[in-house]
Amino acid sequence: MPEYFDVYDEKGNLLGKALRSECHGNPALIHCTIHVAVMHPENGSLLLQKRRMDKDIQPGKWDTAVGGHLACGENFETAARRELAEELGIKEELELQHLFDSRIRNEIESENIRVFGVKLAGPFDYQRSEIDGVRFWNAEELADPANRREFTPNLLTELEELKKCGFYPPQTR
Repeated sequence: MPEYFDVYDEKGNLLGKALRSECHGNPALIHCTIHVAVMHPENGSLLLQKRRMDKDIQPGKWDTAVGGHLACGENFETAARRELAEELGIKEELELQHLFDSRIRNEIESENIRVFGVKLAGPFDYQRSEIDGVRFWNAEELADPANRREFTPNLLTELEELKKCGFYPPQTR
């Protein structure tokens, strides 16, 4: 079944709907996305998901624990809660911390992203139709250049932003 996104121009005006395949890499058709960074509450490691090898965009790469596009009529927080339930099986009302907003404009994606953070140790019942696996990564693993080749370019950018806002590594008091 074809997947359609609500699409916007650079000023945030709704243009209508476009096929997913038309949106990716097209800066004239911007769609809205949420990411949820999941940090272990005790050791400060970050949960990442590995995209399925047959997934259409950047298959087999490690990425943010939760990510997805806003459905028609959804706001960012509602989308984040829906994606937590769909991708990790987390259905309870968690406190979501709005960390930052970002924009991605590259040959793969044209997105406006709202990034939330949550502290959660699991267990996770991940969506096997979209994800090959999930696991927590510590700071040394995330900084290792050998591992970074396995990350999506968007994740590398997001890790830097997570550091700037003090979510990862967690601020010590």
